[in-house]
Amino acid sequence: MTKNTFALGGDLTINRVGFGAMRLTGPEQWGMPADPEAAKNVVRRAVELGVDFIDTADQYGPFTSEQIVADALDPRSENVVVATKGGLVRFGPNPQLKNDATPQHLRDALDGSLRRLKTDRIDLYQLHRIDPEIPVEATLEFLRSAQDAGKVRHLGLSEVTVDEIKKAQKFFKVTSVQNRYSIGERAAEPVLEYCQANGIAFIPWFPIGGGDMGEHDALSDVAEAHSTGIRQIALAWLLHHAENILLIPGTSSVGHLEQNMTAGALQLSAVEMAALDALSAEPSK
Repeated sequence: MTKNTFALGGDLTINRVGFGAMRLTGPEQWGMPADPEAAKNVVRRAVELGVDFIDTADQYGPFTSEQIVADALDPRSENVVVATKGGLVRFGPNPQLKNDATPQHLRDALDGSLRRLKTDRIDLYQLHRIDPEIPVEATLEFLRSAQDAGKVRHLGLSEVTVDEIKKAQKFFKVTSVQNRYSIGERAAEPVLEYCQANGIAFIPWFPIGGGDMGEHDALSDVAEAHSTGIRQIALAWLLHHAENILLIPGTSSVGHLEQNMTAGALQLSAVEMAALDALSAEPSK
């Protein structure tokens, strides 16, 4: 049996199947969605289904994802842990992004997120990317000062190596790491292992490979045995693979949300896990 909950930072117990709010924006993460109320209803339905961890970022939209999440939750946000991120700047549809993790930008970004999320403290604030143009120490010192000032409860990182986590740990407690990772893309396995050994939450982004899982006999066979889809099996594999993994599958559809949420109830056998574990070395058809 897998554990259904995780103690984020040691003091926020949340369900391991959460919700990623990246897809609540307009096309290519630019602007407002065509139907903002429908986007809010996806968030509300997620909460109804037991989600109490929502991940967003200021550059989704930009800003629109945070606004939708806050409007959908208000005044129930006290029951939901909302994580957001700063350190990337969006100036057009994908992939028009640039790094900016300077203290000046992060100060404005954090204050903006606080306003949009209608809170005086963010539960989990994550550095979206390390900025190669500035000394990382300047970024880490700012994040520590923001935590000391009470603006954030916990701090996390995204797209980092083990060495970068260790450097950040000299400045503050690293509560979470968000790297690209899925059943078919496991380059971040050493990072996951380090996080697991040190009580750090690991939050895979693109947990089902952006929806493109390819065709694998093992995935299809296990899905058929559980009368479900291969995407749900891929999510269930993550939950079984390591107990510090938190899922944030994203969607703008209530129907897809409801399908994703079934992954938390799936129990995979040791034989099934062994077959799925082998997929990393098996090319898709």
